[in-house]
Amino acid sequence: MSVSEASERRQLWLRAGKRRRRRIRLCRLLLILGFFLFWELGTARGLIDAFIVSSPSRMLETLLSLCRSGELWRHLWVSVAETAAGFLLGTALGTLIAVALWWSDFLRSVLEPVLIVLNALPKTALGPVFIVWMGAGMGSIIAMTLAISLIVTVLDVLGGFLSTDSEQLQLLQTMGASRLQQLTKLVIPANLDTLMNALKVNVGLSWVGAIMGEFLVSRAGLGYLIVYGSQVFRMDLVMTTVLLLGVSAALMYRLVLFFESRLKKHFGVMG
Repeated sequence: MSVSEASERRQLWLRAGKRRRRRIRLCRLLLILGFFLFWELGTARGLIDAFIVSSPSRMLETLLSLCRSGELWRHLWVSVAETAAGFLLGTALGTLIAVALWWSDFLRSVLEPVLIVLNALPKTALGPVFIVWMGAGMGSIIAMTLAISLIVTVLDVLGGFLSTDSEQLQLLQTMGASRLQQLTKLVIPANLDTLMNALKVNVGLSWVGAIMGEFLVSRAGLGYLIVYGSQVFRMDLVMTTVLLLGVSAALMYRLVLFFESRLKKHFGVMG
């Protein structure tokens, strides 16, 4: 096969990939639009109880009202700040603890059973404890977020570290590499996918922790709006807030994907 033929086949393959991605995006968009259209028509014709599940038109009115009053940005900012703080702290502390457990076999033998028990503990039971310890404020909400995401991060990252190719580790040890060099030159680069997966999982866990914390103690935030809307039977407010929550989580997930692509590109260039 000549160079020109290979280049032409590559261009055809790239164009086919772009067409497939466009079709996927179009199908996703049509699926979402179809869902909301069915929802709206169902409530308009009485097939769906609008009092229980609201309707897209009422949710749009509620959203515009929140925007005009400025309440939307205040509540959204509070939830985003709490989630981001819990996400960053949970990821950083979880990774550091995983490194410490990988570094010390003795420490891992002592703490690994404790971590498994803590991971199985229902985190909602810790909410009142955090409120007593830290007060009814943002600190207790961030603590709730950490309680949900930290242990999962530690166990996932540690599992990836321990699954690193033992033959490559032995080769580095034979060459006189220190523990730190093994970590930075082999273990972390070999587990970039594991670290990125931990970030992706933490997006959802951080939002869950923040909203659960706001359910228990909050005067602002998306969780507060959900609780308030359910108490006064304003399902349009509840459903609008749930939709905002989903959009916010999706945008945060996209940021993680962007960071992952940049990081992999960086390591690819460096390699």
